Amino acid sequence: MEQLEKYIDHTLLKAEAKDSDIQELCLEAKEYNFKAVCINPSWVKYAADLLKGTDVDVCTVIGFPLGANSSKVKVFEAEQAVKDGADEVDMVINIGLLKSEDYSSVYQDIKAVVDAVNGKAIVKVIIETSLLTDAEKARACEAAKRAGADFVKTSTGFSTGGATIEDVKLMRKTVGPNMGVKASGGVRSFDDAKAMIDAGATRIGTSNGAAILDGKEATESY
Repeated sequence: MEQLEKYIDHTLLKAEAKDSDIQELCLEAKEYNFKAVCINPSWVKYAADLLKGTDVDVCTVIGFPLGANSSKVKVFEAEQAVKDGADEVDMVINIGLLKSEDYSSVYQDIKAVVDAVNGKAIVKVIIETSLLTDAEKARACEAAKRAGADFVKTSTGFSTGGATIEDVKLMRKTVGPNMGVKASGGVRSFDDAKAMIDAGATRIGTSNGAAILDGKEATESY
């Protein structure tokens, strides 16, 4: 597949990741010319410095991994991430509010982050598909689109499951042809990545990017 590397957010979100691990991630991202690295917020400035002068973006996570923070906390996280050098922010929706059918609050939570970055960063909205019914997935995608987010994203990689072909197809159908769809969690091989892209994904979140491009089967779950 042409330029598969530019679909990949090279990801390291483990709590125990050290500075040397982040450095290795960034070096790999430069070597393979990935679209972005995806890291926890405390590493954004470090990664931005390492990747300065490259076309590899810095992506971080907001309200991660549960999405149960208040909107004010998510807004602060997003604003600080942009100040530290983040080009993209992947925020987790408030899943409990969605399941409570408080769709207005879910929308307002997403919109608060979109407004906070004010076009200075791409906003991806993690809906955590493994915890949702198909109807809830559609509702979450509709809220993200209406709030002006750039992407919807399947999973954190820290819940009960990751991306599936069926979920990517549903998300693509819901948001239409122009909004981004990011498949994350469980993409371990070239065939996995191609299947997600064929289903409608425009970005792949994986810790297995190097193995995927080298044609190897990886073992990491994210």
